[in-house]
Amino acid sequence: MARRGEYGERRQALAHPADPDSVAAWIVRYLQAQQVRGLRVGSLDSYRRDLSAFESWCRERAIVRPGEIGKPMLERYQRHLFYWRKANGEPLTLQRQSVMLARVRGWFRWLVRQNAVMANPASDLEMPRVPRRILPEALSQAEAEALLAAFDLADKAGVLGRAMGEVFYATGIRRVELCELDLFDVDAGRGVLHVRCGKGHKARMVPLGERALAWLQRYLCEVRPVFVHDPKDRALFINERGVRVTTSGVGDRIDQAKRRAGITKRGACHLLRHTAATLMLENGADVRYIQEFLGHESLTTTQIYTHVSITQLKAVHAATHPGARLARRADTLAAESEGSAIMMADSDAEAG
Repeated sequence: MARRGEYGERRQALAHPADPDSVAAWIVRYLQAQQVRGLRVGSLDSYRRDLSAFESWCRERAIVRPGEIGKPMLERYQRHLFYWRKANGEPLTLQRQSVMLARVRGWFRWLVRQNAVMANPASDLEMPRVPRRILPEALSQAEAEALLAAFDLADKAGVLGRAMGEVFYATGIRRVELCELDLFDVDAGRGVLHVRCGKGHKARMVPLGERALAWLQRYLCEVRPVFVHDPKDRALFINERGVRVTTSGVGDRIDQAKRRAGITKRGACHLLRHTAATLMLENGADVRYIQEFLGHESLTTTQIYTHVSITQLKAVHAATHPGARLARRADTLAAESEGSAIMMADSDAEAG
């Protein structure tokens, strides 16, 4: 939620806290503890960003130590998040507010375990009522093809983007999973991709498909040898600066291709992930295979795609519901009218 330059200042405030018992010092220790536990680099940066915002808010109000923070103070911070506006004038979503408060609540739980505070003042904090999750959008097959075709293949960076887009579309992996892929994670002989750093540190194998593998081979032959600086670098995807691609960089490339294709649906990398799962489901894949494909721990998470995939439901509805098709309804009315006329004619004949 920081404006330009503001997050850098907040990070600097956490870099060398002068007081070992200050809010900043305890946040630094907490982040170090999460790193030791194996928290992902991207997740760790997210924790640091949200907690540095809280530390900055406390510093502006002369709150020095964690023990000075009570529930009323946290309720004030919650109101601050509710009324805060981004640079474009938009408020933070309730989901975003909830995440930021959850970071603070988790920090206080850790402080209690460290005996740094006597009790967790955030334990009874009423969290924002987040609306039910919005169903993810998915591209049609034609839109997905248009997005992938939007990369400029005359440019080596375009070939890199196309290869990453094809891998997203073929495998449905997460953005952070793609960024952490190494060369040996591609099994060209078997046509599979080994996702070693999945969510929750769970590994899985996903099929690549012939087309994605072909684009990967083109990237590996034409682009990666030009971009890479260190021949010993194991990263699969290397950017123009010669280093492993970043999540933000990958997202920007996919988003730009989406815009060039004239697609206005929300999302970028995750949009391709949703698209891969939705199209497979619409074409007859069992939801349990989709669960394995996406690396979901719970089938409940995967079942959201049964709501997204409406094609099969529409087909069943059209085939079984008597009022689903206008032509069928007209035929029915004509048949009913004809039947009524015959019955009336028979009735008149009997009366005569």
